[in-house]
Amino acid sequence: MIERPQLLRNPKRRKVSFRAVVRWVLIGVVALWALAALSLVALRFIDPPIDAVHMERRVQSWIHHKPYHKRYTFVPLSQISPDLQHAVIAAEDARFYQHHGFDWQAIQIAAEDDMKGGRIRGGSTITQQLVKNLFFGTGRSYLRKGAEFTLVPVAELVLGKKRILELYLNVVEWGPGIYGADEACRYYFKIPPRSVGREQSAELAAILPRPLKRRPERMTHYSGLILDRMHEMGW
Repeated sequence: MIERPQLLRNPKRRKVSFRAVVRWVLIGVVALWALAALSLVALRFIDPPIDAVHMERRVQSWIHHKPYHKRYTFVPLSQISPDLQHAVIAAEDARFYQHHGFDWQAIQIAAEDDMKGGRIRGGSTITQQLVKNLFFGTGRSYLRKGAEFTLVPVAELVLGKKRILELYLNVVEWGPGIYGADEACRYYFKIPPRSVGREQSAELAAILPRPLKRRPERMTHYSGLILDRMHEMGW
């Protein structure tokens, strides 16, 4: 029997194929980033009908076969009590009006706490949290952090502080299926967001770090700290 000579493998061909895959992956990443950036430009004028957290919770309900009812109503910032605006800023991002998307002072404190082995403090700003909620959901990864890092300056540039705060207060999760200040105020206190008071605002702001676990009536200690911070900030 005559053996057929084996075809020599071409290492260059394999190398070219790998480069092609990498090139297309990079093109895809750049295209997704550009789409997100263009979406931020559009959000200057358009209220978002849905975001990544909404979709994530819906998918989780399907996977775990649990009921899910979304409450989401977008309202202008003028219809949200200044007390609630101030309470959220005091609780989540005290230097909101001083930084340009990243609070390096808070990041440094968080890093120092982490190195000391103590309780890790979050250093994310309202702008960072908005970008995360809109495009990435609640998951954590270095890839998500990298994409978020590049989109935050775009958000600050094209949206401005007022619109960033308006968007955040409307899309942030305030409980299972509860999104935005309007639905939160009506669900917990049976009043519209323009009527919520100072103490109620602090209680609502206190549940934001863990909205699926916390309830306003149980947050009297933390809400008291938020009220003290609001007073220190002149509110």
